[in-house]
Amino acid sequence: MSHPAFPERPGCRALRKGRSSIPGYVYLLTTTTEQRVPLFTDFQTACVASSIFTRSSVIGRNRLLAWVLMPDHVHWLLELGAGEDLAKSVGRMKAVSAREVGRKTGRQGVVWASSFHDRALRREEDVVAVARYVVANPIRAGLVRTVREYSFWDAAWL
Repeated sequence: MSHPAFPERPGCRALRKGRSSIPGYVYLLTTTTEQRVPLFTDFQTACVASSIFTRSSVIGRNRLLAWVLMPDHVHWLLELGAGEDLAKSVGRMKAVSAREVGRKTGRQGVVWASSFHDRALRREEDVVAVARYVVANPIRAGLVRTVREYSFWDAAWL
């Protein structure tokens, strides 16, 4: 049953099926803006949202290994910390960034779609290679020629 403020969209229930929160695992997470509106083409809005992702009060015991904020979505590479829940961690990042975007830009309305996609990395996967894939999103999208030209990303290895 969906909440009246967040109507169930096709596929949302399937995204939650089998979702687990395993401390120490690394998850590739993706969430979109509500109706994929390109909110983060606005530099100030993107600055506000991205400044939230690394706040210790928002991250909790998790470790944010890499992230990139695209015009209509975000990718996070997150190592889940002890006692943390994956859905609650993502919800916290989305809620705080949305609240700050509204407060600092005067924007009203929903920022993030209610669902998110997650994929737990297999132990043998190269986390650094996945991080490179994440931060190269602006290049693949044709927004920039090199990642240095894009402002809204970070990785623990840099």
